Amino acid sequence: MPDDPQHASPGQSPTARTDAPETGFCAPAEPSLALGVIGNCAFSALVDARGRIVWCCWPRFDGDPIFDALLEPSRRGSAFDIVIEDFAESRQRYEPNTAVLRTQLFDRAGQGIEITDFAPRFVSRSRFFRPLMLVRRVRPVVGTPRIRIALAPRFEWGATEPEVTRGSNHVRYVGDTLTLRLNTDAPVSHVLAQQPFVLNRELNFLLGADETLQDGIADTARHFEQETLAYWRGWCQRLAVPLEWQDAVIRAAITLKLSVFEDTGAIVAAMTTSIPEAPGSGRNWDYRYCWLRDAFFVVRALNSLSEVGTMEDYLDWLGNVVVEARGGHIQPLYGIGLERSLPESICGHLAGYRGMGPVRIGNQAHEHYQHDVYGNVILGASQAFHDHRLLHRAGLPEFQRLEQAGEQAVRVFGQPDAGMWELRTRARVHTSSALMSWAACDRLARIATLLAVPGRAAYWRAHADAMRERILREAWSEQRQAFVESFGGRNLDASVLLMAEVGLIEAGDRRFLSTLAALERHLCDGPWMRRYEAADDFGRPETAFNICSFWHIDALARTGRRQRAREIFESMLAHRNHLGLLSEDTHPATGEMWGNFPQTYSMVGIINGAVRLSAAWHTVI
Repeated sequence: MPDDPQHASPGQSPTARTDAPETGFCAPAEPSLALGVIGNCAFSALVDARGRIVWCCWPRFDGDPIFDALLEPSRRGSAFDIVIEDFAESRQRYEPNTAVLRTQLFDRAGQGIEITDFAPRFVSRSRFFRPLMLVRRVRPVVGTPRIRIALAPRFEWGATEPEVTRGSNHVRYVGDTLTLRLNTDAPVSHVLAQQPFVLNRELNFLLGADETLQDGIADTARHFEQETLAYWRGWCQRLAVPLEWQDAVIRAAITLKLSVFEDTGAIVAAMTTSIPEAPGSGRNWDYRYCWLRDAFFVVRALNSLSEVGTMEDYLDWLGNVVVEARGGHIQPLYGIGLERSLPESICGHLAGYRGMGPVRIGNQAHEHYQHDVYGNVILGASQAFHDHRLLHRAGLPEFQRLEQAGEQAVRVFGQPDAGMWELRTRARVHTSSALMSWAACDRLARIATLLAVPGRAAYWRAHADAMRERILREAWSEQRQAFVESFGGRNLDASVLLMAEVGLIEAGDRRFLSTLAALERHLCDGPWMRRYEAADDFGRPETAFNICSFWHIDALARTGRRQRAREIFESMLAHRNHLGLLSEDTHPATGEMWGNFPQTYSMVGIINGAVRLSAAWHTVI
């Protein structure tokens, strides 16, 4: 493996080194996806391998980034940096089974500090306490090193610098529409001047709303850390994890939970915008919104670990989407506050990740017709009718509401759309969209049977059977000996692997086996699988789409090739970053991560693969 910290073994800290001069404070490292994520289901932040907060949107996932150095590599980029003089190496890890991140920095003399980063989250006064607050605690671990605090938030997508005012133990960063307050027991003069000083005691930095703390700074930081650690450990203790790969599954589950905007129940697809899918490709998109497709997969993955609270929160958000649609068109994505309009624009003054712009804000896909959305709505809600553990189990009123989405699935079945890959200039009758229309009708038939509504069960079963017959006939290509991406088409597409996963066809069916073989010949680069073979709006895809590789793993396991599935799964785990996180894409030639980060689709694949492939608990107990 190269020395790049992005390629360090998961669970082990990276060793980030520099060729800095013998003395002084070195320049920041080039942006990479060797990042950790902290958050509390209200907002999140990304921390690089040197303990530098390089991305944080405020006051929620889709807000203005107060730290944007991930997308602006020059000195104009804003960050929250705690720098050690004569930096030599760093080590980084999560406190096990938590979202509390610890980064150790060492100088050339062997002296070191430890930075603890988290966003408070715990139960207080019978509710979740999740303030808009970043907590950073730094302490010396070896010797008395010298550090410098470089805190430089910017507002309006990096366009404006705030006015800075000071108090005895705080600094205020004042903008036109936002004011941040840093409460700290560090010397305020040193913080404002970015003056190096000797660290000989623990210091605390609490950055958040412009409010005075009720208790002392150190006491508050210490209490918040203890309570946040206890919350995440308790949450993980209740997960029904598989026997094998437990650490990978737990880290994936925590990351998915951190992607929930608990105020409304929405689930973001990723926490970033405009990380290119491939170097210099221009495939730069804003993923800080709730795609109904992605959210369904997140809910299902967490449900498989018996974490059903996320589903209950999401169903509240989803119910509002269905009601507002009034039986008509449902968008493939919405804002996390149910915003329908997400106009796409380009932020011209940010250079982009490693200078690879453009930086996009908003996503044009909200205008698309993607017909798989109705199946994703109903699949996302279906467990709520069967699961007796839920506080609010779904019943007949919820079923009747879902039927509106089902009727729309019937109306759009067999009609051209942009497809699940959101093609911007080409519409076809996509197999994946037809498949999800079938899934909508199939699940509605099952729910109606459960609720003892035989007339509706027969109605939906008739639609499902007719759709299934047409899909199997028109999506099959005799020429390719495979199911293809569109009715009457010839191009291969990894999404047809979902035909077995959602139950349209048996995995042992000769047509599915033949399809799998064709996909392996034409879409696979070693362990990685690309989305499709045809060129799209930007040409032929260069990188592998991680969720497709996980679909491949699932298909292999379903068809009896478990050993090969395990080999690919282990390879996918080996290409996570040093903290066990994945982005959207992997470059097959370099193994480097690309695309928005952390990608919920990819973290879902880790959970699904482990649950599918793990040995059973009864084999060891």
